[in-house]
Amino acid sequence: MKLKKKISKNAFLKGFLAVTAILALVRLFFPSIAQSGWGQLVAEADSLATTPLPDSLRILQQSHIGRRTPTSFYDHTQQERHNRVKGVADYDEAFPDSQQVQLESAMTFGVASVKDRADAEQRKNHLVYIGADPYFELQKLTSSIPYLVPRAAILLQDIGRNFMDSLQIKHLPLHKILVTSVLRTKNDVESLRRYNRNATENSCHLYGTTFDIAYNKYSPIGREVRNDSLKYVLSEVLDDLRKQGRCYIKYERKQGCFHITTR
Repeated sequence: MKLKKKISKNAFLKGFLAVTAILALVRLFFPSIAQSGWGQLVAEADSLATTPLPDSLRILQQSHIGRRTPTSFYDHTQQERHNRVKGVADYDEAFPDSQQVQLESAMTFGVASVKDRADAEQRKNHLVYIGADPYFELQKLTSSIPYLVPRAAILLQDIGRNFMDSLQIKHLPLHKILVTSVLRTKNDVESLRRYNRNATENSCHLYGTTFDIAYNKYSPIGREVRNDSLKYVLSEVLDDLRKQGRCYIKYERKQGCFHITTR
């Protein structure tokens, strides 16, 4: 029985270099080959990489996403953290930002007010779709559509992420926040004003900067919590982001939500 000859390391290296040199010569003398097969795929990938992104995606790409500080579930002794549920002392005092204050921010950072859904479809270069996200859920929207300007979309995702992180640290069952209203068209506002006096004609929701989060309804991932613990945790998260200068917030007692505008 013949034994297979073992290839030495030097022989393998010489063979590899020879093949590489041959391929380089083929590419040099027959450049058209490089534009077919894998060469064409590489060229197409390079083209896609240099294609300008829509404004909405570019802003998201340049945002602080990916540069967040990871949530710490352990202290300096590597023991698991056990944080108490505190909430805020007074909801009206903690979240007092009026319609006028939020409207000024909405007009500064938002899109021009949207007339109807057809008009909204033309704004996708400046608005991002928020209909699917692991950190929050949308209530069935009847008077708004799931679009926000990028900075507001980032804020909403941060709220949902921080809320779930806080639940984990406080050893509470995981829930998602529930978004009840997002971008409203002028037609939406006109319809709402017929039966809801709080729906002002020049609503912050017209600009894609504003959304409402329910404080008495959540989407459970496992076991459902029925007491006020979730509201307390959410208020802590929102209070922290507001103090960071990320948003304006109004506690809407009758509407059962936090009315939030990016800043």
